[in-house]
Amino acid sequence: MSTDFDGAIDRGEPNLRQVSGIAEPGRRTTATVHDVAAYILAEHGPMSVLKLQRLCYFAYGYHLAWEHQRLFEEPFEAWANGPVVRELYRQHRGRFQLNIGDIEGSVAALDNGERDSVDIVLETFAPYPTHELSAMSHQTTGPWQHARDRAGAADLERSDEVLLDEEIAHYFDALSDRAG
Repeated sequence: MSTDFDGAIDRGEPNLRQVSGIAEPGRRTTATVHDVAAYILAEHGPMSVLKLQRLCYFAYGYHLAWEHQRLFEEPFEAWANGPVVRELYRQHRGRFQLNIGDIEGSVAALDNGERDSVDIVLETFAPYPTHELSAMSHQTTGPWQHARDRAGAADLERSDEVLLDEEIAHYFDALSDRAG
């Protein structure tokens, strides 16, 4: 699937506009990261907190590339161990494993298109072990590494640099193109 992400920004199309260097969709999503995380747990079952963060990242990235809209408003930050949504981390802090119902969110908040995006990501990526998902999210050409580079963060150094939606969309769009 190929998109004209830059062209949409340059033309000022209503479905996408540039705000402070972050591509922002024309409509605001009603889903939150907690809603998406609750949906992932409901559909896939128990998993580690790290795996949940990675699946949220992939769902967000592919949804942004495919639909040109955010899946949720909360940003990803370039933490030492990968992209993390701070608001989700606050809800699972101190835990290793999460079960269905451990994240307070409403699965009904996702519309059909959002559920479709998450379902495709779950079908594709949920079978991977957590360490492989982490390796995929740490690519040197990816948004996480770009954010860490912008912050000047060394390996394992703390960073709260936000991943830019424009970079996330370009990266996941390119992955979609390679996949066919």
